[in-house]
Order: sequence, then C-alpha cells, then structure tokens
Amino acid sequence: MKITAARVIVCAPGRNFVTLKIETDAGIHGIGDATVNGRELSVVSYLQDHVVPTLIGRDAHAIEDIWQMLYRGCYWRRGPITMAAIAAVDVALWDIKAKAAGMPLYQLLGGASRSRMLCYPHARGTDLPALLERVAALRGEGYRAIRLQCGIPGIGDSYGVKRQGPGLPEEQVWDIGKYMRFAPKMLQAVRDAVGEEVELLHDTHHRITPIDAARLAKEVEPVNLYWLEDLVPAENQEVYRLIRQHSVTRLALGEIFNSIHDCRELIQEQLIDFIRVTPVHAGGITQVRRIADFAALWQIRTACHGAGDMSPVTFGAALHFGRWVPNFGIQEFAGHPREAAEVFRCAWSYDGDGHLLSGEAPGHGVEIDEAAAERFPYRRSYLGNVRLEDGTAWNY
Repeated sequence: MKITAARVIVCAPGRNFVTLKIETDAGIHGIGDATVNGRELSVVSYLQDHVVPTLIGRDAHAIEDIWQMLYRGCYWRRGPITMAAIAAVDVALWDIKAKAAGMPLYQLLGGASRSRMLCYPHARGTDLPALLERVAALRGEGYRAIRLQCGIPGIGDSYGVKRQGPGLPEEQVWDIGKYMRFAPKMLQAVRDAVGEEVELLHDTHHRITPIDAARLAKEVEPVNLYWLEDLVPAENQEVYRLIRQHSVTRLALGEIFNSIHDCRELIQEQLIDFIRVTPVHAGGITQVRRIADFAALWQIRTACHGAGDMSPVTFGAALHFGRWVPNFGIQEFAGHPREAAEVFRCAWSYDGDGHLLSGEAPGHGVEIDEAAAERFPYRRSYLGNVRLEDGTAWNY
C-alpha cells in the first residue's frame, strides 16, 4: 500500500489545529495532529516544505522505517517542531494500518488492558468560592478526579484562570510568595469540601523555585493529592532530587518533553510518578510506546497531556494508547471548543462516570470534515507572557 498524497489542513474551530492527511493507493487515508500551540505555522512549513515530499511513494505500512527516516535523516533531531511533524505522520500511518486491518487502534497495539480510562477535567475559579462551586458541578457530572486552579489574592489573572484569546500575547503578573501562602490553603479547602474519595490534582506550571517546590510538596502531604504537576522548569532535572528528599507527594512531569531522552534520568532515578508525554509532542504512538515501556520498569504510570490544544485527533490516539498501555495512570480531559465538533467527528466519548471510552471504530476513530474546516480559517494567537511584579520575565 503506497502513499499517494499528503496535505496539511489548518483550521481554527475555537482555536488553531494543524492536521496532516495521508492518502494511499488502496483508498485508505489516515490523519494525524501536528499542533504546537502558538507556533502552528512553523510545523506547517516543516511538513509541507520538508516532510511531505519524502513520503510520496513509500509503503504506508512501514511505520517504523518512516519514523526512523524522519528522525535520523534530518540530522537536526528532536525539538518541538520536528517531533510534532514526525508525530503527525506516525499517528496518520497507525490510523491507516488499523483501518486496513479493520481494527480499532488499541487492538493493533496489542489489545485492551482496560475497558475505560480514568480522566480529570479542569476546575477553575477566580476565587475560592467560585472554585468550590465549579468542583461541585463537576462532581455532579460524575468526575472522580479534578484538577484545581484558582485566582490568587493580589494577583489578578493568575495561571489557569484566564484563557488567552487570539492576537498578540497578553501579559500576566506572578508572585511566588502570594502563591505559596495561598495554594496550600486552597487545596486543603477543596479536600475538606469533597472528602477523601475524589482525586485532586494541581499544576504549578513551572512557576516556582526548587526550594519552594520542595516546601509546597511537603506542606500539602495531608491533602493527599493525586499529584503535583510541573513544579519547576524541567531543563535542570537534578532539582527533582531536592523535591524528592523532602516529600512523598506524587509528582507528574513531561507535557513539554519531545523524546525519551528528555525523561530518561527522571524515570531511571524514580524522580517522578507520572510521565505526561503525549503523542503529538513526543513523536507519535511509536515514541510514546517506547517511553511507556521504559517507565514501566520503574512502576511509573502514563498520564498523557490533554489540554485544549491537543486536537481531537491527538485525543483519539491517546485514548487508544491508554486503552492498551499496561501502566496507564490517568488521562487529562480539558475539552475542546464547541466549534471543534463541527470539524472533527470522534468515536471516543465520556461515560458520565469519570472515565473516557476509546470507541471501537477502525483506526483511532477521528475524522476531519475538510469542508467544515474551511469555515474556520487560521487566526494568529499566542500563549501569554508572565512577569514578576517587578517586571522580570518569568515562566509561562
């Protein structure tokens, strides 16, 4: 089965998504996601100008060989743009192979390890009463695990509360001291409100220092969080040894990782408990399978990134991966803009009881309506910028 065509589809049904569609001489097509939030057109160029010409005429079943060619052959390995482009090709080829076999993707990967996947949505509140109200609403929808983000007194639009719109980057103000004084109280208040049966998660988004991260992880131990996520920037992974020395709070990391090399030491030294790589940013199904198998040696579980910029295509692929992977932990479920349902048709679903279902359609179960996509043209947008109160640029 030969690849006859491949094209990139860019659309913005509520937010920008980059989709690669690969066609074959057997009349079977597959789609993959290549979205890098705020840098979408960089991946579009990488695919259109450099990757697509190398695919035409190749055997669509040769997933491993094509992955290795794209990774090794470019010389400039890794990085978010390269790996997102490789991921789009990889996921589209897995989609094709599973459709050709007449199987849902999880069956082709080795079959189901579970029937459904525990998930967590985001609960946001401009203040603590608003957060508690949102948590109660999500509990009413059946969710058993919830991520908590709350406005911090004295810091207007803190991370996780205000959504970035289209246009040039907006700036947010951050203060570590105000956050450190408020976050433990906020987390304890939610625990007191919901009891012990609900799993609670919190994301610091790389915004505090190593010693503050160690202090926070120790201070919130009584809350019994499912995890603390992205405490400090992961470029210096040795700092996670400091955090581990001071706390037994579970730690999650990895949504910005691009390859197994980014998390090798973290896994080998058991410095994290959950690895959060996702197919679109870590080289597709082929690469995340390797990372998951490696993590399983140290009983570290998977938790694929599932923010709103993970297109429905990535989400479908991640759920089939989660259906198969033996060391699954949990799946983030931030949801997609309402308009996305007009463009992407999805076999996956929420079961109303805190879990996601992959669906049984052949492939990864997600298709794109190209005519509908044309109604939502690309709009330039960015993530926000963050500055400390004295004006210093900080981590988003």
